[in-house]
Amino acid sequence: MLNDYTDVLTPHQLAEYLGVSNNYAYKLIKESHIGYRKIGHKILIPKICVEDFLESARVPKKT
Repeated sequence: MLNDYTDVLTPHQLAEYLGVSNNYAYKLIKESHIGYRKIGHKILIPKICVEDFLESARVPKKT
């Protein structure tokens, strides 16, 4: 769960949480699928951005 992580994740932690490679995590960041901030050379991903990314995968039920 995301509760095991701090409020801000690194790309490596993002990859670990999503179960994808580091390269794929960087691709998600580069293509702006997941929000982030770059401070100097560090890329920081707020936990809320990971939650937003995962929620965006929800498909509304058809009625």
